[in-house]
Amino acid sequence: MKQLKDLSRGGESGISIDGVDVNNIVLVGMVSKIDNAVSDCTFRVDDGTGWVECTKWIHEPVDSAEVDAISVGMYVRVYGQLKSIQSRRTLHTFSIRPLTDFNEIVNHFAECIYVHLYNTKLRGGVTTQPQVTNSVVSNPIKGYQTNLSNQLSGQYNTDEQQILGVSSMVLNYLRRPACLASETGVRSDVVARELNISLDKIRTTLEYLSSEGLVYTTTDDHYKFTDA
Repeated sequence: MKQLKDLSRGGESGISIDGVDVNNIVLVGMVSKIDNAVSDCTFRVDDGTGWVECTKWIHEPVDSAEVDAISVGMYVRVYGQLKSIQSRRTLHTFSIRPLTDFNEIVNHFAECIYVHLYNTKLRGGVTTQPQVTNSVVSNPIKGYQTNLSNQLSGQYNTDEQQILGVSSMVLNYLRRPACLASETGVRSDVVARELNISLDKIRTTLEYLSSEGLVYTTTDDHYKFTDA
């Protein structure tokens, strides 16, 4: 959160962290305040280094259900788009997910540290940077590879290769105009049928993409591309 408070002006998006333009982000922290209104819910997420104000607009019953599921003192993962209006920064929230596995908190902090070090120390051609021979799915925060173990080893096992291969197909499908136009997103079984891939593999891939912030859930088993 401290990085968001110390943001500088960037290029296309107008917001930059460590010299990298950012737009869509993922937050992990504790809900410290909630203000409910008829058309929206404003809440604060605090991770111990600072807090960010988030707004979730209420358009459909699924939006109300997400808001009703959170409470002060609860740890959540929030997907959204960062907005800056008159020096006031807020997160336009796509999806809120209560955390049930607290290892996600530790993992998120480790990922933040890694991204910061990558963008400030490694990005730009440092010769000591580990070489990655395989292409990987990029995180919405551009400039680093998301799989830390792959970044260090430069190797993928068979399961990882399959997930990354299917990920590209799933993301391309969810970027289709019809999918982007849908407010509720696309069901996993529809994605599986359209791509002719097993439902189990599609669900595993969607869970992976969701954990990386590339897609988010809108309602039970429905997914949307985060940049939509």
